[in-house]
Amino acid sequence: MRTYAKGSYHYAKACCLQQICTENLRSKSVQKAGQIITNDKILVYAQNLCRKGAEMEKVILTGDRPTGRLHVGHFAGSVRERVTLQNSGIYDKIFIMIADAQALTDNAENPEKIRQNIVEVALDYLSCGLDPEKSTLFIQSMLPELAELSFYYMNLVTVSRLQRNPTVKSEIKQRNFETSIPVGFFTYPISQAADITAFQATTVPVGEDQLPMIEQTREIVRKFNEVYGDTLTEPTAMLSENAACLRLPGTDGKAKMSKSLGNCIYLADTEEECRQKIMSMYTDPNHIRVEDPGQVAGNPVFLYLDAFSRSEHFTEFLPEYQGLDELKEHYMRGGLGDVKVKKFLNKIIQSELAPIRANRKVWEKDIASVYDILNKGSEKAREAASKTVDDVKRAMRINYFEDVALIKAHAQKYANGMK
Repeated sequence: MRTYAKGSYHYAKACCLQQICTENLRSKSVQKAGQIITNDKILVYAQNLCRKGAEMEKVILTGDRPTGRLHVGHFAGSVRERVTLQNSGIYDKIFIMIADAQALTDNAENPEKIRQNIVEVALDYLSCGLDPEKSTLFIQSMLPELAELSFYYMNLVTVSRLQRNPTVKSEIKQRNFETSIPVGFFTYPISQAADITAFQATTVPVGEDQLPMIEQTREIVRKFNEVYGDTLTEPTAMLSENAACLRLPGTDGKAKMSKSLGNCIYLADTEEECRQKIMSMYTDPNHIRVEDPGQVAGNPVFLYLDAFSRSEHFTEFLPEYQGLDELKEHYMRGGLGDVKVKKFLNKIIQSELAPIRANRKVWEKDIASVYDILNKGSEKAREAASKTVDDVKRAMRINYFEDVALIKAHAQKYANGMK
């Protein structure tokens, strides 16, 4: 249910309608400023818009596809920020989704891959500090309401609009779907809109590549509210303040970390696995000797330092430098070897991953509790989504069995012999 600040336009409108509803509930309809307002419409506005004196809830929805274990790119780009947001107390509700249904849109023939990675993602979430007492962790496919909302929203979006979505076009090309696009994959922006609006999310943390998806959700919300009345919340995208965190390259310098390319540092990697991957990272190919000037721009080692290094890391691990800018300047003018920089990066990453590894070992000994957290979270998430579905169906006037006035009117109509 949406709520509004006291004194706002929507608050005043809701209170007015609530009063009308109270005074005229028994009548078939009321005349207000020359406009007929039916009891059903009054109820839609009263239930969706009015909660006296309360501010609109701040709600976050975010999540990941369970196609593999999470890596440091996920951690820097989203998971670390989720923990901060969770503990900030700023948001009233935080929903974190394991998007298995979405992952099946391009893994339909390999559902076991998704099935096995549900727990891997959940373990990574919990190990990083996501707290089920503060954030609702749930599995997407456990909420049939999301599919129902997607079905209704499909009528508000054209095929040509989906085809123009830059993210859809890019991912179709990336997966070689140009000649044979699965419908589920093609309509992903619609299902994502269902995911977001099901919880009336006000904020959606995303990477820059997902901004077109959020904009399409906003379009769907505006269209729905225009056609059926003010029911859904228009979300806002949240980008990381550190641009380096938005998309870390693979350790081989490729544009994206990928399990198939073997260029990921996983949160669950052992200390030695992590060290080996960092020490073999791609750097500036022209920086052959220590004295050679090096290139910082596009250099994966320095991109990782941009994402992870803090002033205290220099104090603890590399005190001869005041900070990252000084380290970069030395590398660019020559005299600083790749091995020294990689060793520094390794110490930073190890310090970040050490508590995560320790937490994971604890959770791995109690997998039953992990599934219980997901089960309870899915039940809680479904309860929230169910309320939105009720609001949507009421706004669309397809809530036939709860519309007492409709049933009574039809009964009277046919009792009087009318056709």
